[in-house]
Amino acid sequence: MQVLLSALRHFSTGFIFLVALTAPVIASETSTDSGDTAWVLSATALVLLMTLPGLALFYAGLVQSKNIVSVLMHHFAIAASMSILWVFAGYSLAFSGSGEWFGDMAKAFMIGVNFDSKSGSIPESLFAAFQMTFAIITPALIIGAYVERMKFAALLMFSALWLLIVYAPVTHWVWGGGIMAHWGVLDFAGGIVVHATAGTAALVCALVVGKRHGFPASVQPPHSPVLTMVGACMLWVGWFGFNGGSALGAGSSASMALLVTHIAAATASLVWMFIEWFRFGRPSLVGVVTGMVAGLATVTPASGFIGVPGGLILGIAGGVACYLAVDLVRNRLSIDDSLDVFAVHGVGGIIGSLLVAWLTLPALGGVGLAVGVTASSQFLVQLWSVGITVLWTGIASYAILKLIDLITGLRVDQQDEIEGLDLSQHGERGYHTG
Repeated sequence: MQVLLSALRHFSTGFIFLVALTAPVIASETSTDSGDTAWVLSATALVLLMTLPGLALFYAGLVQSKNIVSVLMHHFAIAASMSILWVFAGYSLAFSGSGEWFGDMAKAFMIGVNFDSKSGSIPESLFAAFQMTFAIITPALIIGAYVERMKFAALLMFSALWLLIVYAPVTHWVWGGGIMAHWGVLDFAGGIVVHATAGTAALVCALVVGKRHGFPASVQPPHSPVLTMVGACMLWVGWFGFNGGSALGAGSSASMALLVTHIAAATASLVWMFIEWFRFGRPSLVGVVTGMVAGLATVTPASGFIGVPGGLILGIAGGVACYLAVDLVRNRLSIDDSLDVFAVHGVGGIIGSLLVAWLTLPALGGVGLAVGVTASSQFLVQLWSVGITVLWTGIASYAILKLIDLITGLRVDQQDEIEGLDLSQHGERGYHTG
């Protein structure tokens, strides 16, 4: 009996010691919310899906068949290179430091981002990965402005410098505790950070790189509306992670963001379709999916702050305004922003960033403004934030392009452009006949 009691005492002592050893691990694991973590894990995958293969296929269908490989290559290379650059410096510049205009290098190479570090209710490693997918898709959006004529080496250089000089600072201003965050700017998922920057840079690229050979007379229509539609479907689904995931948790904010995102996309696609139908006598597949993207871009900055009425309003506003912007940029100003990045993403994101000041009001189903803040004062904050972002993006993008032009040149030779970038830049064909 004494032997049995002695064994039990030794067992209980050992068990208590084991619990004491594992207690920090248990506490560390329970300090994050498993539901929030699971949702943001899923959202991260959805946002990456938006670029690969969503945006890649969307753009690939819109170009000539001789340039499809180049467009796909652009997206894949940007996804890889921006990921590494984000780890080296981008994340730190965006989300570390207390400076109002610039972050610092305290978290360069992800120093301090380990198994135990947290960001709110999720692991910091997951937050960094989620933000990485935004840093991938934003320069990828700009591809649409210079397809079919820009050198591959110039594209890589521009994307890398642009991420560090434009995207990371603007992210710090808005989401990293910088100047605009102190002002109280509202940008739930990137109307300013993603769409205003990408749209502005696209317009600058179109002007600096110049028009495609024979634009507009000899530019061919999209070679595969089918590919464009497939890519658009992936964008639509992926955008639930883009906007819903920006709540950084699985709750009512993410749920409403997902709902209004879908409503705005559906509304804008129908608006675009009916405008084309009325104007040309028949609606197009490319038109209806472009309208969908316009609705998504327009609702993005407001998605976590508004209710269903706001989603409908932004869908209508985005569909009409972006359609008119495409006509203005392409037809009236004759600017070869090849795939309408500024008109769709830039204009849409800016409109949503401004209208959120009113659409967030409880009377329209929104969450309301901070105590003491009026719709008018919030609008001024939004206007200043958009204006500064557009100005900085425009100046910096122009300077980066001019620097690269001095180093390696921006455009391929005219004969290479006529032959197509697939063969001249990559030695491959997207399609083989005979």
